[in-house]
Amino acid sequence: MLDEIRNNVRQALIEDIGEGDLTASLIPAEKNLTAYIINRGVAVLCGIPWFEACFQALSSEIQIHWFAKDGEVVYADQKICEIKGNARILLTAERTALNFLQVLSAVATCTQHYVEAVSGTKAVIVDTRKTLPGLRFAQKYAVKCGGGVNHRFGLYDGILIKENHIIAAGGVRQALSSAQEIAPHGIFIQIEVETLEELQIALTAGAKMILLDNFSLNQLREAVVLASQATGERAILEASGNVTLEKVRRIAETGVDRISIGSLTKDIKAVDLSMRFS
Repeated sequence: MLDEIRNNVRQALIEDIGEGDLTASLIPAEKNLTAYIINRGVAVLCGIPWFEACFQALSSEIQIHWFAKDGEVVYADQKICEIKGNARILLTAERTALNFLQVLSAVATCTQHYVEAVSGTKAVIVDTRKTLPGLRFAQKYAVKCGGGVNHRFGLYDGILIKENHIIAAGGVRQALSSAQEIAPHGIFIQIEVETLEELQIALTAGAKMILLDNFSLNQLREAVVLASQATGERAILEASGNVTLEKVRRIAETGVDRISIGSLTKDIKAVDLSMRFS
């Protein structure tokens, strides 16, 4: 985790600072100040390790004291942390550090809204690979802070057979059979189906995890019944496609096990944070 954070921060600082922070040079080199990060609305805090790494990459002498932890709800006008140290360093790292904190807090906040919406059902909220380039690890960390569950991190740690794989392989049964032959030990296999007929084929072929793509509520209910009637261990059913906060509860109440939502990580609006010197 630490290496991934350092890599994210290194690239972000290079992008922002380049050959040097020209504006920070206006401040006397020896000047030290105290600053506070202030939240402007209700949010789930997330991104502390990335935030701290931005300052630590520029100076080991910066002191940060937090008034909240990742995963905790923070409120409007609340001071989130206190930062003490060289004023130039504080100003140079400010934007990059806030960018991480604002984006990751937004992901955690969005995730928590969905998790709360399905509270009391068996369904869990799951993320996808629809992440910002270079920030997958960070955003998936944020999903967990919001109470969600991570799906596979990439193409290397799970097999998800989607529509185009099925077409290229010659059908649901053929694609699933090939995946079962090549899957390394411990790697899960999931197959996407778009109709109840495809679902029945997948169940008959022994699928253990099935993605129900753009199923209606009635189709989801029927899918749960079909999976329950199949022989052997009941397949894990995951609903996906055009899931909104307004209808996620109704989806969960159909009896599916998981609901995957791309908008957790790709359609986010950064929370409003600011740094102010005292």
